[in-house]
Amino acid sequence: MMRRSLELSLCLSGAAVLGACGGEVRGGGETTGAGGAGAASASGVGAGAGDAGSGGATPGSPAHAGGGPAAGNPDGSCAVPPEARAADTSSPTTVIGDGTPASCTSAAVVAAVAGGGVITFDCGPDPITITLEQTAKIFNDTGPEIVIDGGGLVTLSGGGARRILYMNTCDEAQVWTTPNCDNQDHPRLTVQNLTFIEGDSTGDDDEGGGAIFAQGGRLKVVNSRFFNNACDPTGPDLGGAGIRAFMQYEGLPLYVVNSTFGGAEGYGNACANGGGISSIGVSWTVINSLFSHNRALGNGGNPAEAGTPGGGSGGAIYNDGDTMTLTLCGTRIERNEVNAYGSAIFFVTNDHSGNIVIDRSVITGNVGGSWYPTYPQISNHDDTPISVTDSTIE
Repeated sequence: MMRRSLELSLCLSGAAVLGACGGEVRGGGETTGAGGAGAASASGVGAGAGDAGSGGATPGSPAHAGGGPAAGNPDGSCAVPPEARAADTSSPTTVIGDGTPASCTSAAVVAAVAGGGVITFDCGPDPITITLEQTAKIFNDTGPEIVIDGGGLVTLSGGGARRILYMNTCDEAQVWTTPNCDNQDHPRLTVQNLTFIEGDSTGDDDEGGGAIFAQGGRLKVVNSRFFNNACDPTGPDLGGAGIRAFMQYEGLPLYVVNSTFGGAEGYGNACANGGGISSIGVSWTVINSLFSHNRALGNGGNPAEAGTPGGGSGGAIYNDGDTMTLTLCGTRIERNEVNAYGSAIFFVTNDHSGNIVIDRSVITGNVGGSWYPTYPQISNHDDTPISVTDSTIE
């Protein structure tokens, strides 16, 4: 059950929630030095990824350069539907940088994200890390389409001190644009060809989302990587060191395509629940992606057992709420860890209406937890339909 303190009464997953007002003015912020990344690694866009321009990274070309595991599951071969493909960035609204690393600053990123539209980077030919000195926040009236494309060269860092990216249609400080902020079709945010590192929302009231917090509208993640992000280490229902999501428009799926969460020892993400991704009442479609070495750090589950702080479920994925579907295709989940339930996946629906679809995927070697009524490493109600085709779960 969510524990949110907001100013707008809504109904979500059987819990009353209110939307917070506070936050920062558009743009601004101090500049920060932009350091280079390490040795190159690469990943293709994946089968069926489409032909949209993407800030210099075209389909079939390396999606990333810089240190760390590649984006996506190299063995994933699932076709990507048109609506899940990379957005066209051939005519950007804003280009961050003038071709030099020094021009790609925290302030430039924060201002560009506040301005919305299609955002690309021109920071020179080499990989670059931009450490944000304040969270980049989406304003809800700057879309409806908002795209942030790193061209496979840009890493955004929270410096271990703050969340990297925030979107909330019910946050008055980010502008209310409809009378139904809990179910509106915009902003439609796409992040692509980016790496997110060391985002940390510990102590934040938004209950998770170390790298990205997204409430309302739509979110899509393509060809991106999430390394060493964190959120609060305990708590029964907060989570999502990489991504925390709520209230996607009309219950449409949140797409994660050809992306990596962790991927190797020393790169994993960690939170109370959902070491990779976490949500309440959100359907996910995860295609050709990789989750490994992520951890759910809490203890005691949800609701928290007596004498425990709660949490510890969903090493890679934590889903809670009503009427939702988790779809995995061409995705590998391995070597994630939990203390409570669902070493790979924790999936619980309050109304017992949800389902899981697993196709051409591998779930293996995840560690810890209990309550596995149907398949190992997946915690779910015993009446949750789980469809498995051409997959390995062991």
